[in-house]
Amino acid sequence: MLIGLDPILGPELLHALRAMGHGDDIVLADANFPAAAMARRLIRAEGSDLAHLLTALLGILPLDRTEPHAAAAMEVVGDPTRREPIHGEIAALVSLRGQPAVDLHYLERHAFYARARAAFAVVQTGERRFYGNVILRKGTIDPQGQP
Repeated sequence: MLIGLDPILGPELLHALRAMGHGDDIVLADANFPAAAMARRLIRAEGSDLAHLLTALLGILPLDRTEPHAAAAMEVVGDPTRREPIHGEIAALVSLRGQPAVDLHYLERHAFYARARAAFAVVQTGERRFYGNVILRKGTIDPQGQP
């Protein structure tokens, strides 16, 4: 246990976050995502739902302020303008808790998969709702310690 850190942030995840450089992506994936087939580094967090893990992560991960797509979710296959309830949860979290706050961008499934394959790490959660996936791009911390 560490002071000030949600215990859902396990040692493998904390190590990956610290090892990532600015511009590196991390994927938070739902239980149906083909994480083992896609991940360069697979981190398992099956005991967590997406919202809890995303909330904890956004408390410590600076998002890339220079990238218009610092947070990306997967479009609904066959209906790219439709939004699932989990999309609204993800959008609200990255908008309200992101440092800095960012808008959620949507990617077609295969474009999302391509970006996931190139990501620094994929975290497989226990999220059972479809489309419970988000890619976050790490930003920087300035000399004063601010994102």
